[in-house]
Amino acid sequence: MEWNTTPSGDCKEVTDSNITMQAKEKMTKAVAHLEEELKNFRAGKANPAVFNSVMVDYYGSATPLPQVASINTPDAKTILIQPWEKKLIPTIEKAIMDANLGFTPANNGEQIRINIPALTEDRRKELVKQAKTEGETAKVSVRNARRDVIDAHKKFQKEGLPEDVCKDAEATIQKESDAFNKKIDEIISAKEKEIMTV
Repeated sequence: MEWNTTPSGDCKEVTDSNITMQAKEKMTKAVAHLEEELKNFRAGKANPAVFNSVMVDYYGSATPLPQVASINTPDAKTILIQPWEKKLIPTIEKAIMDANLGFTPANNGEQIRINIPALTEDRRKELVKQAKTEGETAKVSVRNARRDVIDAHKKFQKEGLPEDVCKDAEATIQKESDAFNKKIDEIISAKEKEIMTV
């Protein structure tokens, strides 16, 4: 990880807080990324967010489905996709099939209807496993940010930053990483409950 500032003389303490802030930003981004990824996990009820990553060929460029159609959920088991242009219907259907989301789109010439099938027990367990893997990836990012702060402070200490300042910084970043890991566990636990609720 490259830091924005280098310690020299009196600016070491300023750098110290910059590094900790940068690490917190990385941890925040890891949690935000996890939340975004988990939106794509279908939990047996209609959720338009599962289409955020579906790319449609729109005049030669890959465009996210929500940018070429409106996506609505009239009830918990149905998703309606209304393309801005009717001629996009076959292209959108193909993109949904290619995305391998487990949906079979059907159209009436005006819009695409998707009936959400109930998830099997095996599929639910598989989704929980995937969610936990995403959570572990987020935790690795948090650990890496924490380690980088500690490594930077060891270097600063060799260059003259007082030991107690380094120890305080290490304690602070440890508290931060513990809090972020707890948040990740809570997010995964909530997602697991959502997936397993029939």
